Amino acid sequence: MKLLTITVPCYNSAAYMRNCIDSLLPGGDLVEILIVDDGSTKDDTPAIADELEAAHPGIVRAIHQENRGHGGAVMTGIRNATGIYFKVVDSDDWVDPEAYKKVLETLQAFAEGDRNVDMMVSNYVYEKQGARHKKVVEYRRSIPAGQIIGWDRVGKFPVGHYLLMHALIYRTELLRESGLDLPLHTFYVDNLYAYVPMRCVRKLYYLDVDFYRYFIGREDQSVNEKIMISRIDQQLLVNRRMMTDVDLEHVEEPRLRAYLLNYFEIITAISSILCIRSGTEENRRKKDALWADIKEQDPWAYRRIKHRIMGWGVTKNSKFMNGFCTLVYKAGQRIFGFN
Repeated sequence: MKLLTITVPCYNSAAYMRNCIDSLLPGGDLVEILIVDDGSTKDDTPAIADELEAAHPGIVRAIHQENRGHGGAVMTGIRNATGIYFKVVDSDDWVDPEAYKKVLETLQAFAEGDRNVDMMVSNYVYEKQGARHKKVVEYRRSIPAGQIIGWDRVGKFPVGHYLLMHALIYRTELLRESGLDLPLHTFYVDNLYAYVPMRCVRKLYYLDVDFYRYFIGREDQSVNEKIMISRIDQQLLVNRRMMTDVDLEHVEEPRLRAYLLNYFEIITAISSILCIRSGTEENRRKKDALWADIKEQDPWAYRRIKHRIMGWGVTKNSKFMNGFCTLVYKAGQRIFGFN
């Protein structure tokens, strides 16, 4: 059994996947790197995956499948993982070498001491193309560092500091037992990955190192706002799955429930603002339909997010309030560095 399985979803990733894998190889025999070639047809991704497997037997494994999208590649990784812990690293991202050593040392100490945690959290860095200063997302104000804790020790998360996929290492069996089932051929499923299994986490640990390097800024990247608007139906699907896959009202731990509610609120606000910014009446109707579904299917969550400032603003359908929410969204783009 390996200590850590790292799944790297690859789809026509030949231009940058080597850089990603090279950053992961120093983990040596402690690590299993699953390169999931998700039906690549336009470049040498399949051949590079096979080449890396041949060069690093017992560490790198190439898995080829028909195209299923990012979620399908992640689920393939979970099914094939032999590691005690599991992480996703996207093929255009990479990890910091010194932080990587500390991550593996910490996980190994857990495994050897029979003190397995459900989730490890670490920092990530926005490697935004063209940016002079790199935005680091850290959790020092929210989670005590260097301690195995429960949610009762977790504080409030500032806006923009949610536990995204880049920050997370889960215990593999927890992922399998959580009921996580990412939809195929759908972007933005990383929100489900960071949300659905979270309700099962009881013990967590924060390692205060800048581990994950999240590249952002390519014109064809899925988080580019124009692309997000063109894929608004996929964003809305993920938003609805967050609603149906987690019963917020019955999450027992109060601080975990509050955290998940806030995460659901921000994703719903982003969905709504993208519909507004598209400028089409069709997408405005989709926004209204989303809120109607929340009201019907999860009235507990609806009552709580509808009357907060963003919920109130995006549901008013007034030019003034929609403009206000757009300004808040743009401010978030500047402050937190996302697209």
